[in-house]
Amino acid sequence: MKVKMLSRNPDNYVRETKLDLQRVPRNYDPTLHPFEVSREYVRALNATKLERVFAKPFLASLDGHRDGVNCLAKHPKSLATVLSGACDGEVRIWNLTKRKCIRTIQAHEGFVRGICTRFCGTSFFTVGDDKTVKQWKMDAPGYGEEEEPLHTILGKTVYTGIDHHWKDPAFATCGQQVDIWDEQRTNPICSMTWGFDSINSVKFNPIETFLLGSCASDRNIVLYDMRQATPLKKVILDMRTNTICWNPMEAFIFTAANEDYNLYTFDMRALDTPVMVHMDHVSAVLDVDYCPTGKEFVSASFDKSIRIFPVDRSRSREVYHTKRMQHVICVRWTADSKYIMCGSDEMNIRLWKANASEKLGVLASRERAAQDYNQKLKEKFQHHPNIKRIARHRHLPKSIYSQIQEQRIMREARRRKELNRRKHSKPGSVPVVSERKKHVVAVVK
Repeated sequence: MKVKMLSRNPDNYVRETKLDLQRVPRNYDPTLHPFEVSREYVRALNATKLERVFAKPFLASLDGHRDGVNCLAKHPKSLATVLSGACDGEVRIWNLTKRKCIRTIQAHEGFVRGICTRFCGTSFFTVGDDKTVKQWKMDAPGYGEEEEPLHTILGKTVYTGIDHHWKDPAFATCGQQVDIWDEQRTNPICSMTWGFDSINSVKFNPIETFLLGSCASDRNIVLYDMRQATPLKKVILDMRTNTICWNPMEAFIFTAANEDYNLYTFDMRALDTPVMVHMDHVSAVLDVDYCPTGKEFVSASFDKSIRIFPVDRSRSREVYHTKRMQHVICVRWTADSKYIMCGSDEMNIRLWKANASEKLGVLASRERAAQDYNQKLKEKFQHHPNIKRIARHRHLPKSIYSQIQEQRIMREARRRKELNRRKHSKPGSVPVVSERKKHVVAVVK
C-alpha cells in the first residue's frame, strides 16, 4: 500500500526574524492569472501619475554675477567644480556641493566669449572682447600672491570661442578664422578658414580628437582635420548655426543648434541629410550639450526655456523654465549625467535634475527594485492613450504656449499651400521634399 504525504521544508517559508519578508509561493502559469495585464495597467497608470506629482527638477540658483552669464565649462576631474564667464569680463569658479562661489577673477575687459578647461584639470583658458587668450591656474593663488594669468596671448582680432584638445597640450580659437595653438607658443601652429564671415564657435571631437567642427555667420558648418591643417567639408543650412556639440559615444555624430528654432543631428559621413530634426523650441537655439551617455542632449533657447531631447526623437521629453529665468545663453550636462546647469541673461546659474522626478540620495535595494519595476511598466504601456497623455503633459508659460499654437498654424498653412500647388500643377513639377532635406542648402567638399 502506497501512502502519499505532503513534505515541506520549513526553511522555505518560515521567517528567521520578524523583520524578514514573508515568502509567498507563486505559480507563474498565465492561465491561473487572467487579470495580470489589468493589474499591471493600473500599476503603470499610478506610477505615471506619481512621476508627475514628484516632478520637481529645480535644485538651486547660483547667484553672484553682476552681468549676464555668457559661457560655462565643466571640470574634467571634479564633479563639484564649474566655471562660468560673464558679460562684464568676470570669471567665477563654483563649488556645486556647497553651492557657493569659491573664487572670482576679473579676466577680461568686455565679454568673456569662451572658457574651457585643460584635459588634466590643472588650468583653464579664457578668451574675451579685449583680443586676448589667457591661461589661468585652477587652484587659487597662495597667501601674498596676486591673481595673475599663467600666459597671455595678444591677438590681432576678437576671439569668439575656444576649445581645448582632449589629449594633447593644444587648443583652438575662432574669430575671423580657426587657429590651432600650442600651449608653449604665442603664435598659432596653423590657421584654417573657408569663407569670409566670422566663426561663432569651435569644438573638438572627443573620440576622433584630431577632428574639429565650427559654425560661421554665413550659415556654414565646417569640419576640419587637424593633421592635414585643412578643412574637410562644409554644409550650408537655411539659417545660421550658433554652436555644435559632438556625441561623446559616436564619433561621427554631432548636433547643431540653429537660429530657425530647430536642432539638427548630422552624421559627418553624409551631410546632405540630417539624421534627425529636433523641433519644439519657439525661438533661436543658442547652446546644446550632450549627456555623457550619448543618448540625450539638452538645448538652451532664446525663448527662456531649456529642453531635453532623446537623440532618436524629434520631440523633447522635458522642458524646464521658471518665471525669473530670461534668455538662456549656455547650458551644460554634468559628467555624472544626473544634473544640468544653465546660465541666463539675468545673472544666475541654475542647477536642475536631469530626471525631474528622480529621488536624490541613497536608495534601499527594495526601493530601487520598485523603481525599476515601475519604469518597465511605464515602458510597456507608454503608448496607451491615458498614460501617454499624463506622461506628455507639461505646464508652459503663456508666451511659449501661444507661440507654439502660432507655429502650428503657420506649419499647417505651408503644408496646405504646398498640397494645393502640387494638386494644380503638372505631375512631377512640384516634388515632394522630406522635412530632413528642406533645411540643407548645399554640401561642399
